[in-house]
Amino acid sequence: MLSLPSYIAGTAVESGSWITVLNPWNREPAGRAAAITRVQLEQAITAHLEPQEALTRHERSRILAKTGGLLEARREEFARLITAESGLCLRETRYEVGRACDVFTFAAMEALRDDGQIFSCDISQTGKARKIFTLREPLGLIAAITPFNHPLNQVAHKLAPAIAVGAPVILKPSEKTPLTAIRLTELLYEAGLPGHLLSCVHGPLDEITRPLIRDERVDLVTFTGSAAVGKEIAGTAGYKKTCLELGGHSPLIVLEDADLELAALLACEGCFRNSGQRCTAVRRILVQERVLAEFTERFLALARTYTFGDPADEATRVGTVIDGKAAQSLEAAVRQAESTGAEILLGGRCQGALMPPTVLANVPRTAHLSTCECFGPLAPIYAVKDLDDAIALSN
Repeated sequence: MLSLPSYIAGTAVESGSWITVLNPWNREPAGRAAAITRVQLEQAITAHLEPQEALTRHERSRILAKTGGLLEARREEFARLITAESGLCLRETRYEVGRACDVFTFAAMEALRDDGQIFSCDISQTGKARKIFTLREPLGLIAAITPFNHPLNQVAHKLAPAIAVGAPVILKPSEKTPLTAIRLTELLYEAGLPGHLLSCVHGPLDEITRPLIRDERVDLVTFTGSAAVGKEIAGTAGYKKTCLELGGHSPLIVLEDADLELAALLACEGCFRNSGQRCTAVRRILVQERVLAEFTERFLALARTYTFGDPADEATRVGTVIDGKAAQSLEAAVRQAESTGAEILLGGRCQGALMPPTVLANVPRTAHLSTCECFGPLAPIYAVKDLDDAIALSN
């Protein structure tokens, strides 16, 4: 079994406690990650607060660019690891690795940009012939908490900007998909990142995550995940900066003058890509009544072509959701909608962690999946009278 450590300021550490990661498709172990203790968390925080010589812009840019190159060279290795621990199909995980490569490339460019400003003081009658200049300084310590649904790209979006400005980070990835984050941490060290700029830790919520969020020595908590967890962080982080990127419930509005073939394609991609596990996914399809029947026919025909099953199969377009519990929650939302009048046109029943593309019509506007984010490949269709009705339902 793949066994990976936590990293504290560049040093691999273990505590004897492990987090086992199961492949959502077959329930076989994908690997395990070493959990740390509260004492080791304190060691990590202390290590990042010790004075260190700052890297130059050139050095930070070089490290980021090299990381992108190393990641590109290992695209298939990372894609298969993401698939193994998350259940996302290979076509999605390969795409994710490509996006992460771009993030490091862009961050390498940004590291070279001097974003200071110069202002003239002699712009008024009482002004002096002087100049004022500003400098932007990196934060002292960042706590980055990432979700399971993009275990590489979400981590890259947290780490790359911080490295670009020279801010140290303690990364706490999701316990459901920690393996990819550890491998990326190792890749950054390989690219030349000094240990004092990055730790990657794992452990129980009350022992590691909550104490890290509340610690007064942390300058910023950046979190991507559910609205419920985001609200908890906002309420407990204390007097520090927070950057909270939370869930969504995005509608796709299809009016009578739309290109229905294109609309059906956008709806399928929006609902089913990444197994519907994206905060930017389409959660509701609002269709003007005059074109509802034609759109539904086109959409349903296209949805049937989205092959679902083994995420490691090259032909699969929709893999599993993160685990069986998540799939059961999605099925429960479908059953609740059905019990209140919705019609299931496709899918609707999970098998383990596999939730197939699911299309529903005549969905009541008060159904659970109409009002709450259901994180999976569900496509509820709603009839709307006009744009005003669509906007009212959207909000």
